[in-house]
Amino acid sequence: MCLAIPAEIVEIINPDQVRVNMGGIEKIIQTQLIESPQLGDFVLVHVGIALSIINKDEAVRTLELIAELKSFEPAN
Repeated sequence: MCLAIPAEIVEIINPDQVRVNMGGIEKIIQTQLIESPQLGDFVLVHVGIALSIINKDEAVRTLELIAELKSFEPAN
């Protein structure tokens, strides 16, 4: 299963690289697949590559769901 994680662009390094924040973790990712990344944009990131720009509300909700899953404990 593949999973793309929402991340906010916090720094433009060059036309092909940005620094993103993914729930407190910052990474430098590649942006060749998206057009004109801007500070504050939310992108879907998979294996270090921004796949698309997404809506902020969608990104925030997805990050909330991921946080819920991280704290999930299955019943025995």
